[in-house]
Amino acid sequence: MWKIAPKRESGIFSKSVMQGTVTEQNGTVVTEFILLGLTDSAELKVVLFLLFLVIYAITLVGNLGMILIQITPKLHTPMYFFLSCLSFMDACYSTAIAPKMLINLLVVKDTISFHACMVQHLCFGVFVTTEGFLLSVMAYDRYVAIVNPLLYTAVMSKRKCVVLVIGSWVCGIINSLIHTISLGRLSFCGPNAVNNFFCDIPSLLKLSCSDTSMNELLLLTFSGVIAMATFLIVIISYMFIVVAILRIHSAVGRQKAFSTCASHLTAVTILYGTVSFNYIQPSSQYSVEQEKVVSVFYALVIPMLNPLIYSLRNKEVKDAVKKAIEMKHFPC
Repeated sequence: MWKIAPKRESGIFSKSVMQGTVTEQNGTVVTEFILLGLTDSAELKVVLFLLFLVIYAITLVGNLGMILIQITPKLHTPMYFFLSCLSFMDACYSTAIAPKMLINLLVVKDTISFHACMVQHLCFGVFVTTEGFLLSVMAYDRYVAIVNPLLYTAVMSKRKCVVLVIGSWVCGIINSLIHTISLGRLSFCGPNAVNNFFCDIPSLLKLSCSDTSMNELLLLTFSGVIAMATFLIVIISYMFIVVAILRIHSAVGRQKAFSTCASHLTAVTILYGTVSFNYIQPSSQYSVEQEKVVSVFYALVIPMLNPLIYSLRNKEVKDAVKKAIEMKHFPC
């Protein structure tokens, strides 16, 4: 369930009314937002900067490596095509948040312009929605591979895989555009302090001086339907997968079949588990600081974990990485 945290009063809020606004004939208009971030402590900001810099570097290197394994002929299969698309999405997903967050941890005035905030919100929305669709597509791919292994190549043709990926992108773009356009039409008169480390829609809606009921309805409708639809696809796919695996008489065969989807199931569990923990909880237990920590996890940590999950649990990926390293050091 989506929540809006109560507004809090602080020195930053009172100062923000005077900064990042312009006075027009119709009143005060916000031109920039102040990102309150995770902490006000200068010492802790340095520690967080180093930590998140390492996380972001590992994210880029790990996901780039997962994309480059596509050069291995043995891995030219639908599963690894989707995996490379997911890795690209994770790199973009993290890049939409991490660079600005790292800069803000070093500067005194951690601000973002109104238009840059809208762009960040648009990009983040596109990437996170598309990733959800991609994970459901990958669940369907594992369903076909295990339930109909003999027809796998025919069913998951190259054209169909490309169409599924493009469809995921289109859905992500449409969903994010709807929310961003409706958000851009609101009025922001101040205060302009966003109680988060990036421009997420719940924090921005709290700052608007317009009626946000339509935005809340759009958020509940589109995001709720998308989340439920993608999650149901994953659940139904794995129900059929489990039934198919239980019909395998050989214990070795069952283990091999399950290992082909274990990495994907782990990635899905971590993502949906984190999001559910953040949004599906009683309002009495709501905590803004807790929401920030969980947001850091699914915005920055999960994109780093995904390539590690797929590489550590997949022998073919590990072999491809080893060969790439050997070719780099011993090109002859």
